[in-house]
Amino acid sequence: MKINPVGPIGTSKVSRVRRTSSSSPSKVTDTYSTSKLDPIDDQVSIMGIPEAELTPKVREAIMALMAEVAAMRRELDANKRELANLAKLADRDSLLPVQNRRAFVRELTRSMARVERYGKPSSIVYIDVNDLKEINDNFGHVAGDEALKHVAQVLINNVREVDQIGRLGGDEFCVILDEADTKSAKEKADELAKAIIDSKFIFNKKMLTVQVAVGVYTFNGTEDVSQALAEADKDMYANKRQIKENYEA
Repeated sequence: MKINPVGPIGTSKVSRVRRTSSSSPSKVTDTYSTSKLDPIDDQVSIMGIPEAELTPKVREAIMALMAEVAAMRRELDANKRELANLAKLADRDSLLPVQNRRAFVRELTRSMARVERYGKPSSIVYIDVNDLKEINDNFGHVAGDEALKHVAQVLINNVREVDQIGRLGGDEFCVILDEADTKSAKEKADELAKAIIDSKFIFNKKMLTVQVAVGVYTFNGTEDVSQALAEADKDMYANKRQIKENYEA
């Protein structure tokens, strides 16, 4: 707390007597300056108490208390920042720079509530990495982890900042496309699949590719999260069967 100054400082001349070694004292006068405070303004106060009414000890105790309160406030602010960082870590997937399932379901619930309130449709894109098991079997689980990181980064690079990306578990991802109808969501799903398939990543000096299947569901806010995810998952498996049939043909 800021304390107003008590006023200008004045000086007064003070005489001092100094005795000599002779039997008859002689007065030798020298002068020096000493500080003298002007009368304290009644309006100056600390914590609402006029400073004129405070003894030095009380004033010192109040100032110490104010310093302690300021230190506690700084510690509280630091704790708030730490809690915010912990909350971010709690929402993040343990391996990838995307949301974990719990955080993604929470964001999907919020998105569905907005759709129900404002009437603008939104969609989700369900993404499954087709050949992750093959990568794990041929190159090891470290290569599989790198494949998942690659997919996550491609998704991040190809969606809007407002869109939410989550890893639902294993090799399955999902993206929330706010205010996207079925047509635009299907176009974005095809775009994401192509971006993942066309891009490559290097593992142990080998160029590897990742194949994915995608599914889309547009929700109106009346369904629950489980239903929306189940419908998108169903559409993804239809796409997976189509990819397999095209490959075999």
